Amino acid sequence: MKYILTTLAIFVSSFTYSQSYKLTVNIANFKNNQGKVMVAVYTGKDNFLKKATFRKSTTINTNAAKIVFEGIPDGEYAISLFHDENNNNKLDTGWFGIPKEGYGCSNDAKGMMGPPKYEDAKFQLTNDRTLNIKINP
Repeated sequence: MKYILTTLAIFVSSFTYSQSYKLTVNIANFKNNQGKVMVAVYTGKDNFLKKATFRKSTTINTNAAKIVFEGIPDGEYAISLFHDENNNNKLDTGWFGIPKEGYGCSNDAKGMMGPPKYEDAKFQLTNDRTLNIKINP
């Protein structure tokens, strides 16, 4: 009986198993090497720019940076990032919320009179993937 239950459990779990992948993000076009870059990966339109699923930060060298996320399940995602020049862990903004520090999104999505839209930044992760994003000065 134990053998049957164990076999059944393995069989059922094989249907719910989800692949996970490595997501590499290459970021270019920083105006300097000060501070760090903060990268957030979002799942779904409702979470975009509000609640990150994965976050990381790294230093900037030769006006570029690379960050690697491992173990990301397959699915639809969008990335938002910014150059935290003064290391205060937030995107500094000026009048009308216009960013004072460089920023970027997956697919190099840009907003018109506001932040980029999820639809413009989303991408599918179905295997290991590398994205190249340019910082908007």
